[in-house]
Amino acid sequence: MASATTISSSAPPKVNASDISSIKDFTESNRDSPIPSTYYSITDEARDDVADELAASIPVIDFSLLTSDDPLIHTKTVHELSKACADWGFFMLTNHGIPDNLIEDVIKKSHEFHDMPLEEREEFADKGPFTPIRHGTSVFPDSEKVHYWRDYLRVITSPEFNFPHKPLGFKELAFEYSRKIRTIAMNLLEGISESLGLESNSIIESTCFDSSHQLFVVNLYPPCPQPEFALGLPPHSDHGFLTFLTQNGIGGLQVKHDGKWVNVNPRTKCLIVNTGDQLEAVSNGRYRSVLHRAVLNNKEARISVVVGNGPALDKEFGPAPKLLEKEKPLFKSIQYQDYLKVQQQSSGFVNKSALDCIRLDAYS
Repeated sequence: MASATTISSSAPPKVNASDISSIKDFTESNRDSPIPSTYYSITDEARDDVADELAASIPVIDFSLLTSDDPLIHTKTVHELSKACADWGFFMLTNHGIPDNLIEDVIKKSHEFHDMPLEEREEFADKGPFTPIRHGTSVFPDSEKVHYWRDYLRVITSPEFNFPHKPLGFKELAFEYSRKIRTIAMNLLEGISESLGLESNSIIESTCFDSSHQLFVVNLYPPCPQPEFALGLPPHSDHGFLTFLTQNGIGGLQVKHDGKWVNVNPRTKCLIVNTGDQLEAVSNGRYRSVLHRAVLNNKEARISVVVGNGPALDKEFGPAPKLLEKEKPLFKSIQYQDYLKVQQQSSGFVNKSALDCIRLDAYS
């Protein structure tokens, strides 16, 4: 984690979360002050040394090989995908086919959105987890005891596409990008289905992926004057099947592997992909959703663009029936929208506590 710059020795400002609509604006107005006391989120566990030696072991999946017409190449890549999901729940996706300039433009417009005056962004103020367009700060500032150094834009882009009308051109870029991510997600889910011994379209059809829920998130992590005490996001797993992330070249993402935190230093032009809670449930625990978090620095703002893909909101999901022909279910079935209600709470977001709510006693 980055070391802190020299700041004022005065006590942390006493600020209520309800008084902060944007941590970016608060930071820019209080450059020489310590962070507010409610943002102190680093625990002894979070101070553990990062296992940098494991970073080089993060799996890499070549998307062009997964979609190859050569059955031998395809089968080999499906095996690599299975191993990545089982061992890490996380991989870098190369040769994905999304143009570099599209990704660059999406990140540029993401910056422009967060750079708009607060009064313009407040048009999209967060009014609840199922509101199509939401802008806010931290995670659940009204209910959480500890706050996080992050502003966000969260938009539901499927089954109906929503998006802010400003900055100019952002909506059109986001539409193109989210649709391309959706296509990649479908191809990956086909490969994952095959790796589980299911028909390639099994997960897609059984969870109504054609009308599935897709969430487009733009995170801004401003420079933090005391990054050793705060987090951008706490350790958590994602809801849904697969989450895709790209960023502006500033590091901060860490994943947990074999009990250790690992810095993610993405390859050039790759997408970062992690498995979500619903994939863990559908695979009956074979592919576990990965814990990850966002750490901070005191020099540069980090932007991440995250697109999560899950089942249809009204679809009930659980372990794939074919897997239960030879093994006991490790999760109970639940509608996706009901799962989100549990996960979209401060208590359900941190670690994997939402997924714990649907585990059966047989799970270990």
